[in-house]
Amino acid sequence: MEKLKVSQVIVVEGRYDKAKLSSLVDAVIVTTNGFGIYKDSQTLGYLRQAARRCGVIILTDSDAAGFQIRNYLANAIGEGQVLHAYIPDIYGKERRKASPGREGKLGVEGVEARLIVAALQKAGARSRAQDGPGAVTTATLYEDGLLGAPNSAALRRRLAKSLGLPERLSASALLDALNLLLTEPQYRQAVRAVKEEGQP
Repeated sequence: MEKLKVSQVIVVEGRYDKAKLSSLVDAVIVTTNGFGIYKDSQTLGYLRQAARRCGVIILTDSDAAGFQIRNYLANAIGEGQVLHAYIPDIYGKERRKASPGREGKLGVEGVEARLIVAALQKAGARSRAQDGPGAVTTATLYEDGLLGAPNSAALRRRLAKSLGLPERLSASALLDALNLLLTEPQYRQAVRAVKEEGQP
């Protein structure tokens, strides 16, 4: 099955959901870490920016906890394009678990691939028009000292913080966020400003 290229940011509950989704779609995928999103203002800030820039698709489990997280996110993100993808109620348990969840329903990680893709399409997932690399590449990060330099991790954290992004983003997640939220001139300006602030 060829991966579905989605232009919106997709939000899921946990790392197993993200792993499953990563095998099906080519998109920026953000996890809420379950109810951890309630205290994660940086990730919420990133999702607000993404909703205004390209849109967000919320894909949580079909149990009560999933709906509670979904409703919280929709209200917390507020303005912008927020779409909802719903997986069907299917009873069973995920392979990695010893027993089913409290409500006995499969989560995103346990649902068949075709059902997840269908849910995203039904929600209005837009196909990404461009197939090539974004304006900011891994090579760009190296050139600007954000990778491969002694202070690159600190510089990435400062850049992320200056843009209202979670400071703990990995280099690849930061690259996705930069291409999603900024034009190349905006990226250049942000890097210049962070470097001018001084040493980390």
